[in-house]
Amino acid sequence: MIKPAFIRFTSPSILTTLKANMSTTAATSTATGASRSITKSVYAHEVSEGAGATVRRSIGTRELRNLTPFLMLDHFRVLPGAGFPDHPHRGMQTVTYLFQGTFKHEDFLGYSGTLTPGDVQWMTAGRGIAHAEMPIFDPDPAKAEPVEGMQLWIDLPQKDKYIEPEYQDRKAEDIPVIHPKDGVEITVLSGDSHGTSGSVTPVGGAWYLGFKLQKPGVSVYQPLPEGYNAFIYIVKGKLQVGDDAKAHDKFNLLVLSTKPGESGVTLTRPADDTGAEEAHFVVIAGKPLDQPIVQYGPFVTCSQRQAMEAIMDYQTGKNGFERAVGWKSKIAKDFRG
Repeated sequence: MIKPAFIRFTSPSILTTLKANMSTTAATSTATGASRSITKSVYAHEVSEGAGATVRRSIGTRELRNLTPFLMLDHFRVLPGAGFPDHPHRGMQTVTYLFQGTFKHEDFLGYSGTLTPGDVQWMTAGRGIAHAEMPIFDPDPAKAEPVEGMQLWIDLPQKDKYIEPEYQDRKAEDIPVIHPKDGVEITVLSGDSHGTSGSVTPVGGAWYLGFKLQKPGVSVYQPLPEGYNAFIYIVKGKLQVGDDAKAHDKFNLLVLSTKPGESGVTLTRPADDTGAEEAHFVVIAGKPLDQPIVQYGPFVTCSQRQAMEAIMDYQTGKNGFERAVGWKSKIAKDFRG
């Protein structure tokens, strides 16, 4: 998706404080231990994005500029007449996870694909990609349902900023889904949960887990790598985290603590939440990157010079953007007039 243009600088010294007690070894998936707690809650307000679309953004706002390695999180629900036409990326990954409807993708390398409910696309832009992402609707307006899902932007380690673009697309039936106890469903996109590993192996090793707690009062402990930055985003329903009795509502992003000895997080659907709506949320974690973040819209680099180079490379068709010259996607042709 397209992001409004701005440049921001984050010094390495600030990022270093996020690395305290970091361990790259994942906690064992069957053990329980001290739970992380919530350090910050951010409500995802609606913002305009792409061409006529509205998304709920949490990371990438004034309240939470970034949470290294995570740059942006959008919860989209797109109606007919809107979409995300041709735009570029460099130095980052995008993860698109679809809940409802149909979503098409096309890029300047000739790659195209279609996402349906439960599918995920993990795209590594690397040195450069230009693409379009467009929802597909039933031609009968009475049958046209909104297209809903999430898109996450993840920073690439500095050494991987200029790797070749790649995709890891997974259909819903190829993504592991486990039920560690009655009333708990976990979709393992990447990382590990209760002895099951995800089918996606992302650059940088981020964890992405989908949860559905289907019964009031049901609780589950999810191990996480110590020192990884982690957050929860609630898609619908209510959720309690750790030992806190407070119930958090949908559209809230909850940043988790990173204290020594916290090997995971306890997740509970409130016992008094007896409605029909299950608690649906994602838990996402990643290793903090000790590097500057310089972002100009869809270009994510480590210096202002590199950001300016990315703009020039895209405009002149160089250094990874050669195929961008004159390229126009087929799926977004109706948005070009």
